Amino acid sequence: MALDQSFVGRTYPPTAPYEVGREKIREFAEAIGDPNPVYLDPEAAKALGHSDVIAPPTFAFVMTFKASMQVILDPELGLDYGRVVHGDQRFEYTRPVRAGDRLSVTVAIDAIKSLAGNDVIDVRGEAHDESGEHVVTALTKLVARAPEGE
Repeated sequence: MALDQSFVGRTYPPTAPYEVGREKIREFAEAIGDPNPVYLDPEAAKALGHSDVIAPPTFAFVMTFKASMQVILDPELGLDYGRVVHGDQRFEYTRPVRAGDRLSVTVAIDAIKSLAGNDVIDVRGEAHDESGEHVVTALTKLVARAPEGE
C-alpha cells in the first residue's frame, strides 16, 4: 500500500540538543578510517581557522538519523521499517560541525513517491546550533521495498 501523499510537507518537532564532543568526533573519525588531524587535534584545527576540532562531513548522520526516527516511527505514516533500505544521503553545510556544538535537528518529509511498487520517501533534517545558526542539512532518501509478490 502506497504511503499517503498528504504527509509531504509534514514537519516534526526539533530534537533535544545533541552535544558534539571531541571524543565522539575522534571515535567517528577512527571508525571511518580518516586520520585527518583536524578531526583529532585542536591545535591542527586552530591552525586552519577553526575554534576546535571539526567533525568529518558524514558525522552529521549521527544526529540527523536519530531525528529521522520521528518520521520512520510515525504510526500515522505507516512506513514498514522492516522493508526500508537506505537509498541516498547528502549533506549541505553552512559551516563544519565542531566540538562544543549543541545541535537540534528538525525533520520534514519533502517527497513521497511510488516507484515499481516501492515507496520512496525523502526526509530533510535541518541542524541548528543553540543560537539558531544553520549548520547542516541532511537529505535522506529511504526506500520501502514492496512486499514479495506485489
